Amino acid sequence: MTPRRKRWIFVVLVWLILQAVASLAVTPDEMLRDPALEARARAISQDLRCVVCPNQSIDDSSAPLAKDLRVLVRDRLLAGDSDAQAHAFIVARYGNFVLLKPPVQPNTLLFWFAPALLAAGVLFGLVRFLRHQQSLSPGMSAHAAPSSAADDLTEEEGQRLRQIMDKGSEP
Repeated sequence: MTPRRKRWIFVVLVWLILQAVASLAVTPDEMLRDPALEARARAISQDLRCVVCPNQSIDDSSAPLAKDLRVLVRDRLLAGDSDAQAHAFIVARYGNFVLLKPPVQPNTLLFWFAPALLAAGVLFGLVRFLRHQQSLSPGMSAHAAPSSAADDLTEEEGQRLRQIMDKGSEP
């Protein structure tokens, strides 16, 4: 392995480590002194979505709103709420959108089934396109070359075309 390649591998590894450390957004001032309560808070935070970040848990987000939600979860636990009660409090306040895995309900059906509907639409469009292409050229295989205009000429027209082309190539 060349020194240049080793350097690139080192740079990539350092970058990945820094990204992993940066994703730990919980600051020391937010952490609870009781390790058991802190573990419960972290578990709850992993299931809650940061409402301003693209598909990121509040535990991983450094957004101010995510910090507020983490503090709110910890406050609820310090007040004596169970994990389910703290979770339900946040959901009641922000709705199912705050959940990374929302339940299947009438108001979340599009969220759950949009990828499947999109894939079905693309497949339907592809099938229609291919059938349309086949109907344009019946009997022609996909790899057959299209006929040229010279193939459709009569013998007389072909001779006339050759004469014209021969005259055009003379100096």
